[in-house]
Amino acid sequence: MKRIIIAEDHQSLIDGINLLFEHDPNFKIVGMANDGEKLIELVEEKKPDVVLTDIRMPKIDGIAATRMIKKQFPEIKIIAFTMFDQQEAVSQMLSAGINGYILKNSGLQEVKKAIETVLDGESYFDAGIDVSFLNIDHSKQEKSILSKTEREILRLIGEGKTSNEIAEIRFCSVSTVETHRKNMMRKLELQGKGELLRYALEKKYDF
Repeated sequence: MKRIIIAEDHQSLIDGINLLFEHDPNFKIVGMANDGEKLIELVEEKKPDVVLTDIRMPKIDGIAATRMIKKQFPEIKIIAFTMFDQQEAVSQMLSAGINGYILKNSGLQEVKKAIETVLDGESYFDAGIDVSFLNIDHSKQEKSILSKTEREILRLIGEGKTSNEIAEIRFCSVSTVETHRKNMMRKLELQGKGELLRYALEKKYDF
């Protein structure tokens, strides 16, 4: 039996999804949350197979919650369940690690189809979402948003250089290097110096 947690504050939607799985022996709803903080607590306690989460939530939004869950439990499938159909919202949730994205105006059977699809190891996107942008070469896109100086500093970070060492190599102040680090983390939607180093090592761009 696959276990589901729902993060949603519209009771009518929760009731509908409850009815959908009430008599289905293959699925069980093991928790419901109306804010991101409660969602994370439930995930840690229940360890579900699938999470359905809204994007806009109190305390911790769906994007941040998804990142936190995926970092701790990468095997859990997460589906964005939202009214937002803008490319920016889809991109942010994809960056956070979602496995599927469906709109709240979809039928309940589509919700079930999305859950079954991600559990089979595939991605699922609502028919109402324009996913043409997903064919973009993201490595080129990510590279293009960094300036030449940022790419050079990222290369040095990937070589294991500290901010002090980078400052000496580039004949600039440590504070300048730190500013570039912060700007890169913001542009690439990363959290902490460790993630920036990991990013530099994984990407291995031809800088």
